[in-house]
Amino acid sequence: MTTEQERINKSNWKKWGPYVSDRQWGTVREDYSAGGDAWNFTTHDMARSYAYRWGEEGIAGICDEQQLLCFAVALWNKRDPILKERFFGLTNTEGNHGEDVKEFYYYLDNTPTHSYMKMLYKYPHLEFPYSVLVEENHCRTKQEHEFEILDTGIFNDDKYFDVIVEYAKAGDEALLIKIRGIA
Repeated sequence: MTTEQERINKSNWKKWGPYVSDRQWGTVREDYSAGGDAWNFTTHDMARSYAYRWGEEGIAGICDEQQLLCFAVALWNKRDPILKERFFGLTNTEGNHGEDVKEFYYYLDNTPTHSYMKMLYKYPHLEFPYSVLVEENHCRTKQEHEFEILDTGIFNDDKYFDVIVEYAKAGDEALLIKIRGIA
């Protein structure tokens, strides 16, 4: 039996994991609108002032299995008007192909018990193009391609940070966190 298989048999090893949503705002999971229109009820700007009842969100987030304690990174490139705490995406009515996250990130590694997790997020040096992504996608028809973050040119000339977030468990209650930013 491997070490990871032994961990799977211990119930506490799954207590902490990547149970934080990448993007919670504006979804049907948290619909507080009177008419059932979650997509238009909560905007991205409003979301940063909310604490969610049924699920938090965050970049490279982790939490306990009941989401009583949540942890995620917050970034600032000295250009954005807000802290970068959550992925940005379009709602159903904003995108020409429906709801879609407009970010550049990769999940690089994860074990079944989440004893090791690794993620890469690409954060631009320039101001994040929130309004450009909304406006350009709103103008496009369903027959046209989506306008993606790479289409904005914000990553041209390698002007971005590689934010690498790693989690490793030293035990079922001991969590080590390593966050690196590479310009």
